[in-house]
Amino acid sequence: MSEDALPENKQIYRIMIDAPIDAVWSILVQTDEVLPFFFGSVCETEKGLTPGGRMRMITPNRKNVAVVGEVLEFTPPTRYSHTLKFTQYDDPPCIITYELKEVGSQVEFSLIQDQIPLGTKTAKSMADGAPLIANTLKKLAETGKPGMPASMIMMLGPVMGLMTPKKCRAENWPLEG
Repeated sequence: MSEDALPENKQIYRIMIDAPIDAVWSILVQTDEVLPFFFGSVCETEKGLTPGGRMRMITPNRKNVAVVGEVLEFTPPTRYSHTLKFTQYDDPPCIITYELKEVGSQVEFSLIQDQIPLGTKTAKSMADGAPLIANTLKKLAETGKPGMPASMIMMLGPVMGLMTPKKCRAENWPLEG
């Protein structure tokens, strides 16, 4: 199936990154530190990024969780896949896959969103966020800096935390099963 004929509940965002594949992979799969391309969240894991392991995207102060999921696949340095559920929405989870492919001296980064619950707040958030994720990852890998949009989001994080719904508090989304 060509990308033009993708099902409505699947989106693919691609960008070329001028950096070695291992460098891009290393940035993408960092845990326990602030990730500018994930809106200043920290990826916490239950037992590392291993299939079957739980993960969550938590604020640096460890008070609120934006996303929870389960690692489905982890194949360094080319593919990482997990389920994704936004904690603030009652929508069902979808599947996110990150693929890296060497193309000459560059890396083709693909962000694949699948089984998106159509017509939901999750769908809108994913459509809005995917370009920022891809562009910020590119900027980080190429320059070591996240760029202005991601920097602004990270600066506003503490203020936004004050408006985060109580249902997103970390105690409501533990890693342990």
